[in-house]
Amino acid sequence: MKPSLLCLRPVRRLFLLTCLVAASSLATFPAIAAEKPAQPKLVVVLVVDGLPQEQVTRYRDQFGQGGFRRLLDQGAWFSNAHQAHGVTVTAVGHAAVLTGAYPYQHGIISNDWTDTKTLESMYCTQDNAHNYIGDETKPGAGTSPANLRASTVGDELRYATGNRAKVITVSGKDRGAILLAGKAGTAYMYMGKSGNFASSTYYMQSHPQWVQQYHASKPQDRFYGKEWRPLLADASYAGDASDDLIADEKNRFPFKYESKSGKPDAEYYGKLYTGPYLDEMTLDFARAAVEGENLGRNPAGVPDVLGVSLSSHDYVNHSFGPESRMSHDHLQRLDRLLANFFSYLDKRVGLDNTMVVLTADHGFPNVPEFSQSIKRDAQRLDGKQMSAALSKHLAEKFGQENLVRKWSPPNVILDYALIEQKNLKREEVENTAARFLLNYPGVANAFTRTQLENGNLPATRIGTLMQRAWNRQVSGDIMVVIKPFWYFSSGKQGTSHGSPYSYDTNVPLMIMGKPWIKAGAYGQYAEVMDIAPTLAHLLRVRPPSAAEGRVLTEALQ
Repeated sequence: MKPSLLCLRPVRRLFLLTCLVAASSLATFPAIAAEKPAQPKLVVVLVVDGLPQEQVTRYRDQFGQGGFRRLLDQGAWFSNAHQAHGVTVTAVGHAAVLTGAYPYQHGIISNDWTDTKTLESMYCTQDNAHNYIGDETKPGAGTSPANLRASTVGDELRYATGNRAKVITVSGKDRGAILLAGKAGTAYMYMGKSGNFASSTYYMQSHPQWVQQYHASKPQDRFYGKEWRPLLADASYAGDASDDLIADEKNRFPFKYESKSGKPDAEYYGKLYTGPYLDEMTLDFARAAVEGENLGRNPAGVPDVLGVSLSSHDYVNHSFGPESRMSHDHLQRLDRLLANFFSYLDKRVGLDNTMVVLTADHGFPNVPEFSQSIKRDAQRLDGKQMSAALSKHLAEKFGQENLVRKWSPPNVILDYALIEQKNLKREEVENTAARFLLNYPGVANAFTRTQLENGNLPATRIGTLMQRAWNRQVSGDIMVVIKPFWYFSSGKQGTSHGSPYSYDTNVPLMIMGKPWIKAGAYGQYAEVMDIAPTLAHLLRVRPPSAAEGRVLTEALQ
C-alpha cells in the first residue's frame, strides 16, 4: 500500500509538492495560450497595382520604419513570389489573389477580351444589368463579378459564418475592388468623373449612411492646386533613369493637380489617378469603411476582411517606367501612407488582432528607350499590324480572305466556321499561322488552340504559364508570346506589362500577423495563388472552389 503524502519525510514531501505544482502549471499552459486570438479579427489584403518585386528591394533602404519596412521586418517576406500565369495584367492578377486560381479556371483572361462568337468586346467586370450608385454608368462599365467563375476566400468566409463576416473592398479601379470582393463581398471604386467612391446596384440599392457622410465632405477636392514634387533629396534619385529617356519636357516634376475650369471637375479628378493622391484617398476611404462597418469588431465574433487595391503605382509606371524618378518617388510616398494606415489599424483594431497581406497584381518592364540605352533588344510591337500581316499571309497561302477574325491581345481569333466551310484543315491553318508569327519581329512563341486544348505545350516555364492563362471557353485560338523587354503597343511613350517574364511575374508577397506568422525572409518559390489557401487555413474555412495554391506552412507559427 502506497504511503500518503502526509506520511513522507518533510524534505521529500516538499519536493513532491513542488513537482505537483509545476505539473499543474504545465497542464494549464494551453489554456493560457488559448487566450491569444485563435483567428485574426481582421484580415487586410493590400494589392499595390503594378509593383514589381525589384522595386521593393531596390528602394528598401529609403523606406521609413512603419510601412514596407514594417512588413519586411515583422512579417514573412517571400522574395521569389510570382503571379504564376502568362497574361500578367490587372484583372487577372486581382482575380488570383483571393481565388487562388489560374485564368483557365476563374475565367478572367485579361482586362478585356473579344467574345469569340459575337466579336463584341467584353470588359472583365462588365455587367449591363447593374449601375453605379449616384454616378454615371457607361455601357460596358465594371459593375459586378459576373465573369468571375471561382469563389474567393471572402465568399467562403461569408458562407461559413452565415454571412456574419463582412467583406469590404475599395480600389481606384473597379476591377481592383470587384475581383477582390468576389460574389459575396461589397466593392467600392473610384469614380473618375465625380471623385467619389461608389458601389453598384449588384451590391445594394443605396449607399449606407457612412458612405453618404464621407461623400458630403468632398474630400477629393482637398488636393486641388497641389503639386507633386520629389519627397527626398536629389541625391536619393541618382540611380534613376534620365527624364530625357522616359518623358517629354511637359511631363516632368512638378505635377500640378488642377483643371482648365479653375475648380474641381472631371478633368481634375482624372488627373488624380497618376500620382500619390488617389492612393491617399483610397486609404482614407478604407479607414471610413473600417469605422462605418465596424470591421475587426464584429459583434458576431467572426473575422472580417478588408481588401484595398492601390491603383496609382500602375498609372505612374505606365507613364514613366519603374526606372523613373516618378515611380521611385511614388513608392516612397506610398510607403509613408502605408505607415500611417498601419498605425491607424493598430489603434483601432490592434495589429496583434490583424493579419496583413501585401502583394501585387503584376510587375513591370522598363520603358523600351531605357532598355535600349543599356543594350537590350526592346521595342513596342503593334499587334493590329501584326494581325493584318498574318491575315494577308493566310489569304495568300489558302486563297481565302478573312481567316483571321480579330486580334484580342495576346490572342488571335480565327474563323473556324469559314475554315470548315472552305474544306480547309483546322490544324494546317493554325500551324501556318503559328509559323508565320514565330518569324514576325518581336515574337518569341505562338501556341495554337489544338496545342492548348491537348495540353501539348513545351514543358517549360513559359509553356506552363501560358497554358494556365488560356481558358477554353473564353480565350482565342492562337496565343502569342512576345520577346523579353518588348510589349504590345501602338503608342510611342511609356511602357506596359502582360508577359510571362520575371519582370512581370515576380511581385511582393508579404504576410504580417505576429500570433500566426513567423517573421523572416523566405527564398522558397511561392505564388500569389498561395495566399488564398493560406488564409483559408488560418480562417478555418474551406479553400476557394478553384484554388490550386499551397498553404505557406513554412511561415506559420
